[in-house]
Amino acid sequence: MTSTIELRTFHSLEPARRHLLDVYADVRADLLHLPNYAVSAFAERLDRHSKEPGWVAVLAYDQDDPIGYAYANTVDSDDRWWKRVSPTPSAEYTDWHAVALKEIGVRIPWRGTGTARRIHDALLAECDEPYVTLMVNPAAGDGKVHRLYQAWGYEGIGQSQPSAASPVLTVMIRTVR
Repeated sequence: MTSTIELRTFHSLEPARRHLLDVYADVRADLLHLPNYAVSAFAERLDRHSKEPGWVAVLAYDQDDPIGYAYANTVDSDDRWWKRVSPTPSAEYTDWHAVALKEIGVRIPWRGTGTARRIHDALLAECDEPYVTLMVNPAAGDGKVHRLYQAWGYEGIGQSQPSAASPVLTVMIRTVR
């Protein structure tokens, strides 16, 4: 499956928005009934995030069909990303600009094929920041998603609850390179 996959990078939302929403709805289909995971909530976050500094998205396509995505933006020490983390992250991380990986997802037929890692790595190839951070629901996939990020070199540095509708998430970080 991975041999036919094409990765496309976007620095503006408009040409990628419809595909991001479509893949998100498929990837999160079992959670869409929860307010924080509804497509409308994702669309609002996506629209807001795309206006933030350093926004970039990478979509994977199999013969022009979108099958996976990731997007991120840059955060600095004053960003609300860091202000919601408990305990307060080390200045080692927050004194620099960092890449905040906001979303990553791959449709079921392409899971376990390395597609998510290819998308992740292509997104990071676009970044000059020293660190990349993400938030993960530790219960996602019975902990499988958290363990996957650990295998990719991320380590936990705290917790965050971005909104009242959001579960408490584990905040993870690693170097970009």
